[in-house]
Amino acid sequence: MRLLLFITLVLGAMLPATAQQAYPTKPVRLVVPYPPGGGGDLHGRLIAEKLGEVLGQNVVVENRSGGSGVTGSDYVAKAAPDGYTILVNTNALTVSQAVGRSPFDVLTAFSPLSLSMTSQNMLVARPNLPVATVAELIAYAKANPGKLSYGASGLSTPMLSMELFKNIAGVNILFVPYKGDAPGVTDLLGGQIDMYVTNILPLQPHVRAGKMKALAVTSKKRAASLPEVPTMAEAGVAGFEVESWFGFLAPAGTPRPVVERLNAAIRRVLAMGDVQQKIADSGGVPAPSTPEEFHQRIRSDLAKFSQIVKNANIKVD
Repeated sequence: MRLLLFITLVLGAMLPATAQQAYPTKPVRLVVPYPPGGGGDLHGRLIAEKLGEVLGQNVVVENRSGGSGVTGSDYVAKAAPDGYTILVNTNALTVSQAVGRSPFDVLTAFSPLSLSMTSQNMLVARPNLPVATVAELIAYAKANPGKLSYGASGLSTPMLSMELFKNIAGVNILFVPYKGDAPGVTDLLGGQIDMYVTNILPLQPHVRAGKMKALAVTSKKRAASLPEVPTMAEAGVAGFEVESWFGFLAPAGTPRPVVERLNAAIRRVLAMGDVQQKIADSGGVPAPSTPEEFHQRIRSDLAKFSQIVKNANIKVD
């Protein structure tokens, strides 16, 4: 009897470890809360392909756009916390909450897995806009109040960076929201809007082809992939710095062994030479982290962006 009890206890203790080792036993869905073709989609698909190889299961990318990334993020927040539905998003998560448009608390709705990349945002203009520098843009906007327009992917870090710029420079430029970068970039190329701001990834090819004019990056340092483009601070907007990040999250309550398995897999992908090269080519920097470091980044960004919204009196209808 004692022997039977001992065997039962041993087998019971082994079950969690067996379950941990087995994960994943089926394909994992990676939700991209933006349309195909934008920076978030391209980055998500880059990591998903390699992540499937590391996990030994397909990682299927599913685009669920809407609400500036909120729709897809909310879908993941409400998904079963079993590691089979995960999210890739940017710090648009914190922007949405900072402006009061998030249906969930970003600090409690998710189990952060890992940061994956940091990236500069860049402000670009249509080629025939009669400005070549940020100083010329400010002068032109002041001489033509309300006549210029810029696009961005809804409630996002790029949008917030441009609204901050407008407040500091004292200019009136119309904000045109888009559901993703792809349609916004298309409209800029077609001349429907004057400027667009987003992370460098989807803009670089058009800048290099001369189809857009790069005015400035919003980060503290210049982009290694476009070193000729000045920072906003270098262009005369003192102290200006807004940086984007990409990261992976699971629903809150995801078991710690699954979080650790996914974190290790993402970090392994980010250590691959070809992945690092593609991230560098896109204007980004690989940024693996622990779940705790990622959670702290979310917390600090939420505080920073909430203060920017308050100081700049940003209101989004």
